[in-house]
Amino acid sequence: MAREPRWGITLPLPSRPLAEQREMVRSLSGLGYTDVWSSELSGVDAFTPLTLASQWNDEIRLGTAIAAIYTRGPALLAMSAATLAELAPGRFVMGIGTSTPVVVEQWNDIPFEAPYGRSRDVLRFLRAALTGEKVTERYETFTVNGFRLERPPSVAPSLALAALRPQMLKLAAAEAGAAITNWLSPADVPMVRAAAGEDCELIARIFVCPTTDTDLARMIGRRLVTGYLTVPAYAAFHEWLGRGELLRPMRELWAAGDRRGASAAIPDEVVDDLVIYGDLATCRHRVDAYRAAGLDTPVIAVVPPPGLNVADAVRGLAAPA
Repeated sequence: MAREPRWGITLPLPSRPLAEQREMVRSLSGLGYTDVWSSELSGVDAFTPLTLASQWNDEIRLGTAIAAIYTRGPALLAMSAATLAELAPGRFVMGIGTSTPVVVEQWNDIPFEAPYGRSRDVLRFLRAALTGEKVTERYETFTVNGFRLERPPSVAPSLALAALRPQMLKLAAAEAGAAITNWLSPADVPMVRAAAGEDCELIARIFVCPTTDTDLARMIGRRLVTGYLTVPAYAAFHEWLGRGELLRPMRELWAAGDRRGASAAIPDEVVDDLVIYGDLATCRHRVDAYRAAGLDTPVIAVVPPPGLNVADAVRGLAAPA
């Protein structure tokens, strides 16, 4: 199914206070960006940057990638989605996901249970709640009694689900129509596409470190890869993609408590597959390779090396003509 070509970037931009990003966000549409997507871990939350962006740019599509479904209750997720949908009618995508056991259990003291079922149930609840109907339902993983949005949006937001492996990708396609992933190479996209199906929008965050210093880029990339691919869900994802043996030394050293050794054990080819680096033209071309491989919406996450002018990088990474 043919879809509009898209080109996204992650907000907030690094190395610059959020309140000072107005002019850059205003300029994004003119540069060729169609989307801004937030992220959250232990810094800025998923919704505040998009709230600001909705007032700074009235053309660009906004998306959460992702809002976590354990650390926010179903009704709170619906209220946050409705607020963004009111601020940006027809331009907001509510991207949700499970996050990780570290975030859910260790940082928020909430059990990380039944991630597939919880994802399915939250999507079904949101679809009903965002129409403005009163929801009383006993889902498999939670129960809602008598919730109705006070301010249902005139245009319900689209939904998307964070998904890595086939079961969750199929759920994203069936219940949301869009799947959000990350930490994959262009060569991995056809495998993900085959699992999700042709009718599912595929969205992926692409990590871009604009530098021609290969050693520096690989050092930064190893740090990022270690932080993510030691998480069980991402480890399983890369087993499925075929990198299990390449990453086994990293996982074993990590499990033994050798963090530095684990990072050093990541092969160059894995870093080069998963983190884009080079001059701006090279980086832009490599991001576009994801679209050529079947990704609908690449979302650039600028990973700044020392001394990077982020505004110049954003301009230089704009969509190819």
